[in-house]
Formats: sequence, structure tokens, C-alpha cells
Amino acid sequence: MRILITNDDGINAPGLAVLQEIATAVAGPSGEVWTVAPAFEQSGVGHCISYTHPMMLIELAPRRFAAEGSPADCVLAGLHEVMQDAPPDLVLSGVNRGNNSAENTLYSGTVGGAMEAALQGIPAIALSQYLGPANRDAPDPFEAAAVHGADVVRRILQASPPETGGYRLFYNVNFPPLLAADVKGMRVATQGYREGLGFSTEPHSSPSGRRFLWIKGGDQRRMTAKGSDARLNLEGFISVTPMRADLTAHDMLAPLAALNT
Repeated sequence: MRILITNDDGINAPGLAVLQEIATAVAGPSGEVWTVAPAFEQSGVGHCISYTHPMMLIELAPRRFAAEGSPADCVLAGLHEVMQDAPPDLVLSGVNRGNNSAENTLYSGTVGGAMEAALQGIPAIALSQYLGPANRDAPDPFEAAAVHGADVVRRILQASPPETGGYRLFYNVNFPPLLAADVKGMRVATQGYREGLGFSTEPHSSPSGRRFLWIKGGDQRRMTAKGSDARLNLEGFISVTPMRADLTAHDMLAPLAALNT
């Protein structure tokens, strides 16, 4: 199996090293793992692409490239430049430092990379490691992802149906904020929503007196609905959320039928 990996934390992020190990295990002895990752951190860029300016692509080592762009840019560079003669069978994005559950999914560059792969017709999985008191200060905060990641990817690939055309499936996986031995299992989950919680701004003044705003997140311990990703993560489970890039509110098509003329 040929696997392309990327992330949004940057080419030197520890989570990418974990993903390299996961991908190597999944690819097998005769497989190949190629890396195209952002040269600098791109957290929070979502599915952004560098549509109005070019990006630099640098080969750092065999099968290892850094791109001056977003995770979605990296996937495009991987598919249409680096691996154009033999496309990958799978794209893996992550392992993100911090959860991409609930509303975080919508901002995530990690998820954006997987989404772009799906739009290009390639099976894709985004992987993120929830952080909390039980693992944040551990010698390896990514331990749960490192130990369970390859098995999770294999099981998703075995269960995922073949698809042709349309908006393809991709998967958002979040590992709970625990050490590997304490993970309770894996659950298929809906995308959750943390009620009353969202990003905001926090003002600060520079030494020169100029005013700047930092984007500020909310309490990541806030529970979501039963059976949804963040709740399951906080209950100790690995969440697997199947997704598509189709943003249509299908539940509203019939109620709004009166608008049709």
C-alpha cells in the first residue's frame, strides 16, 4: 500500500512522527509512506487552499517534502506533483495535538487535509489526540494514538464500502485524553456540538501600545450529546465519525419545498 501523510502542526511536529509509525505499520513491508506536510504550523486553517499565490515545495529527504502552504495544499502537492506517476491508496492526516471533535472539526486543518483527499477521490482519515490531565504531561502524550492508531486505520479500511463518484467518504478519528492502557474501545460517533461554547477573542497590548487580538478557544471538557464524538472521547473511547464534504441541510429540503417555482 502507498500512503501519503500530512498534518497541520507542521513538518517537525511530534504527532507527524507518530503518524509515520502508524502509516508504516499499515502500509506493510512492501508498502511506501510519503510525507508532504506544511513547512510551518497551519492549525485552524480548515480546508483553506493557496488559490491566489504559489507555494514553495522542498524535498527534505527521500519521500519527505515540506510545502509552504496548508494541509489541503500539501495533499494537492502530493497527488499532483510528488506522487503524480503513482497516486497513493490512502491519505492520513495528523496526528493532531489536541482534539478535532465537535465544532473543532470545522476549523481543523487536519480534517481539511483529509477532506481534500476525499474530494480528489482518495480514501482518507484524519487522526487527532485529545489532551487532558491524564495524558497532557505524560512522557508521550500521543501514546493512545501510537498504540491504537494502526489497528483503528485497518478496521476502518476493512469496514468502509467501495465508492465511485460524488462526495466521497472520509473519516475523523479522535483518541481520548488517556494513556493507551486506559482506552475503553472504539465507537462510531456523530459530530458533537458544545452548547454555548465557541471561539472568541482576547485583547492584548504590545510593548509599543498597539492593540492585538488573540483567538481564544473554550473549555474542551464540555460534554456533547450522547453518542457524539467529544462525549465519547471524554468517556474514554476512540471516536470514528464518517463524513462527507456535502454541506447541504438535507433535512430542510422538504420543509423549504414551497420556495420552488
